[in-house]
Amino acid sequence: MTKAKIDLGKGSVGKLLVSLALPAIIAQLVNVLYNIVDRIFIGRMVNGEVAMAGVGVAFPLIMIISAFSALIGMGGAPLAAIKMGKKDNDGAEEILSNSFSTLVIIGVLCTVVFLIFNEKLLWAFGASDATIGYAKDYLIIYLLGTVFVQIALGMNSFINTQGFAKIGMTTVIIGAIINIALDPILIFVFDMGVKGAALATILSQFVSAVWVLKFLFGKQSILKIRKKYIIPKAKVLLPILALGVSPFIMQATESVVLISLNNKLSMYGGDLAVGAMTIMSSIMQIITLPLIGLSQGAQPIISYNFGANNLERVKKTFKLLLTCCLVYTIAMWGSLMLFPEVFVSIFNNKKELVEITSWSIKIFFGGIFMFGAQIACQQTFLALGQAKISLVMALLRKIVLLVPLIFILPTFVNEGNKLAAVLAAEPVSDILAALTTITVFIIFYKKTFNNKLEDTIKES
Repeated sequence: MTKAKIDLGKGSVGKLLVSLALPAIIAQLVNVLYNIVDRIFIGRMVNGEVAMAGVGVAFPLIMIISAFSALIGMGGAPLAAIKMGKKDNDGAEEILSNSFSTLVIIGVLCTVVFLIFNEKLLWAFGASDATIGYAKDYLIIYLLGTVFVQIALGMNSFINTQGFAKIGMTTVIIGAIINIALDPILIFVFDMGVKGAALATILSQFVSAVWVLKFLFGKQSILKIRKKYIIPKAKVLLPILALGVSPFIMQATESVVLISLNNKLSMYGGDLAVGAMTIMSSIMQIITLPLIGLSQGAQPIISYNFGANNLERVKKTFKLLLTCCLVYTIAMWGSLMLFPEVFVSIFNNKKELVEITSWSIKIFFGGIFMFGAQIACQQTFLALGQAKISLVMALLRKIVLLVPLIFILPTFVNEGNKLAAVLAAEPVSDILAALTTITVFIIFYKKTFNNKLEDTIKES
């Protein structure tokens, strides 16, 4: 590992974004495999469609665990970058160290609470007599690695925010390779089924966590985890939580959405429809995670230059980020509308599941072309430290629009169309939320920059 020699305040914004975003995008693409490879192998087990539905029922809890890592990692990393832009590395290290200890505490608490209540939660999340066994088998083993998940996901953000994009990419690649290698061995050779898939995941997360800590405690990192800052302090932690609550809500509400969808889909389409939703949630990750990688590449540039009062570079970076995000989501939308079977075949080739999932995709992803603008604006709010606005936008898409629509739309159609109405809630909320977010971003973007410019003039 060599020390990054990247100056976030100088040079071509385009080249800088590519150098930081490309490794992050590769890492997120690999992370797609990391997250869905279990389901690919599970789908090829005997009774694979039922086992996949069981894992789908457990997935909301897994998303909540990941959301806590985003709460601290994505809340602390931009603040650390802003401190670095102000040449306050001590302040940045205090944020880093407080974040590490908090993630460990959260990991322990999540493990205990979810182990105690796992079966009750799984029934509430849409489990059936056929799927509850698979859901429990997967979840209980996964929970034993919760602390590793928190460290690997949450602390990796602090590697990326320093400009060590390749090191951050390697964190994900190491875990993905181990997971992919162990899955077929544990699932099929040792005949562990879904338990083997879960064990492969937590073992790979353990190795990723060790890699992250080795770097952040080592000499190569610009910022280091310091013993003197390890005890969390309210004055440090509260701003982290305030900024991180938006990405937390974004991920945690995905869990609420999946719970709502699984319940309604089970009601109108049975376990087969829940299995289709498991595949579609995996496809959503294929779409979303590269966008997150791109925004992770832009975040250090935006945060650093905002802290350094270099507003022109902030504007250039945002425009480039927005363009790339929109081009990508429009391309993905076209691919899904034209070739849904190609995406479904990655997970399962059983005729009934392929048919219902291919039909569902054309409805469920009908508004995904607008999602690029939503992500670009929302992530830029975070990079600028605009926690409240980002939180409102995160709540709008999932809680204000999508969840109510899942329950409301089926009441307006006859029995034969209720399944389609549940699926239609997603594109309706995608389009409405994106249009609202763009409008709000234009208003507050101008206001924030004008205030920053006035402050700069006063200081000079």
